[in-house]
Amino acid sequence: MTAVGVAMLLALGLVSGLMIGCIGIGGVILVPALAYIGGVPIHAAIAAAMAGYILTGLVGTLVFASNKTIRWDLSGALWLGAMPAALFGALAASIAPGRWLEAVIGAATLLSGAHALASRDRTDESAGETLSSPVLATIGAGVGFVSALSGTGGPLTLVPVLMWLKLPVLAVIGLAQAIQLPIALLATAGNLYAGTVDLTLGALLGVGLSLGTWIGARLAHSMPRRTLRAIVSIVLLLVGGAILIKIVAQHLSA
Repeated sequence: MTAVGVAMLLALGLVSGLMIGCIGIGGVILVPALAYIGGVPIHAAIAAAMAGYILTGLVGTLVFASNKTIRWDLSGALWLGAMPAALFGALAASIAPGRWLEAVIGAATLLSGAHALASRDRTDESAGETLSSPVLATIGAGVGFVSALSGTGGPLTLVPVLMWLKLPVLAVIGLAQAIQLPIALLATAGNLYAGTVDLTLGALLGVGLSLGTWIGARLAHSMPRRTLRAIVSIVLLLVGGAILIKIVAQHLSA
């Protein structure tokens, strides 16, 4: 790999990690950039991204935990559902059709962004208390499976769900950080078994991702909550719209 290639991978990881750390969403740009710009085969791109999220999840979790903005009372059940589902999602990634999954993610992300933007001043600090362990485990299972299948790392699926449930924005982003690590570990184990992981590519992405996540997580704690929530909402709208536009364009060109 050339020095230019290494620099581009580090820069891509840095930008994606900055978004992940600050607003919980950023992995969505990683796989498309690797596949469509870098020419990396899609399954290798997904596997490398998931390996890179190991460091991202660790750094993001440490920063948010040090600021006491992770709801540990909610994270255990999410992990319980996410970990086995991430393993199965990684094993299913090579055979599952992805267009329908992209459509569901795009629609859910777009609707969640619109909902969160419309209700950004009406968060509920006790909203998590109404979520039972089975419900959280089910959410975690869906997030783990979809994340490993698509290479998005967890937050893209989890953030819209928790925003819809009106959890405070920092708690949402903190849980999105915390769920990355177990999903990435189990998905990478599945990808290693399937033989799709390029460890060098994953390591380079991980370095950029972890640095970006550290910077982004610190920014998240310095922003006004209303500003942060508005940014998350707008990014959800943009990401969801972009996914749906891409699917429509692919359908029209087919």
